[in-house]
Amino acid sequence: MRISTTIFLTDETISPVRLARELEARGFAGLYLPEHTHIPVSRDTPYPAGGDLPREYGRTLDPFVALAQAAAVTERLALGTGITLLAQHDPIALAKQIATLDHLSGGRFTLGLGYGWNREEAADHGVDWAARRDLVADRLALMKALWAPGPTAHAGAFGHSVRASDAWPKPAGGAPRILLGGAAGPKLFAAVAEHTDGWMPIGGRGLGETLPVLRDRWERAGRDPGALQVVPYAVLPTPGKLARYAELGCEETVLQLPPAGEAEVLRVLDSYATHLGRPVPGGGGRSAPGA
Repeated sequence: MRISTTIFLTDETISPVRLARELEARGFAGLYLPEHTHIPVSRDTPYPAGGDLPREYGRTLDPFVALAQAAAVTERLALGTGITLLAQHDPIALAKQIATLDHLSGGRFTLGLGYGWNREEAADHGVDWAARRDLVADRLALMKALWAPGPTAHAGAFGHSVRASDAWPKPAGGAPRILLGGAAGPKLFAAVAEHTDGWMPIGGRGLGETLPVLRDRWERAGRDPGALQVVPYAVLPTPGKLARYAELGCEETVLQLPPAGEAEVLRVLDSYATHLGRPVPGGGGRSAPGA
C-alpha cells in the first residue's frame, strides 16, 4: 500500500520545497494539501471536529502554488489536493491550473474534491449552500469538457458555460485522477459513482461497514468493480489500522502531518517512515544525502 501525507501548510510551517524533498527522500508516495481561501472571523458554522477552529485554517497556503513548488523539486512524488473547494472556483480558470500542474509534473496530480463545511466562507464566494452539491457536479463537468481531446462545449446551469474551445495543455490521460471527500451517505456515494474515480473518507473510520454500500452503488452505476479507488485520508496511523485498510483493498492511505515547523514535521515523518518498511535516510530528521 502506498503511504502519502497531508498537512496544512501555512506561512508558519515547513516550506513546500523542504517538505517535498524530504518526502521523496524517505520514499513516501505523495503530498496532498487542503485549501481555504479565507476564514470569516464572524462565523456561525461550527468546526466539524468540535471546539475552536485551529489557527492553521485561516493561514493555509494556496495549494496549487505550493504543489507547483513541490513538483519543481521532485521527480516521483505524487501531488494532490485534499480537498479543493470546487464551488468556490471559476471552473474555466481552475481547469487551466490543474491541466498545467499535471502537465508540468508529468501526470502526478490527483484532484481531491469536496463540498466544504464553512457556510460563511462559501457565502463570500456567492455559493448557494443548498445547491452546492449540484454546483460542484456542474463545474466538474465543465472542467472535463475543457480536458476533452477535442473542442467540447458545456452549458452550465449555475452561471458558468463554455463554448467548444481549444484548451491546452491537457492533463495526462485526459483528466487527472478525481476523488471525492466527505462523510459516507447516499448522496455522497451517488456522486462518487457518477462523477469520480473514488472516495477519500476523512479519518478512515468504519470502512468495513461503508465500503460494501459504496461498492454496490458503484456497480449499479455501471462502473468497473475493480476501478473503484478508496483512499483513507488524514489518518493517524497504527500498524493495525494500516493493515486493515490493506485488507479492505485500499491501495493508498494519506497520513496527517502536524501544521508545524521543520523540526517537528521531520520528526513525525521519521516516525511515519517505519510504516514504509524501509530505513529512514539519515534518520533523526536529517535530509538524505543529496536531498
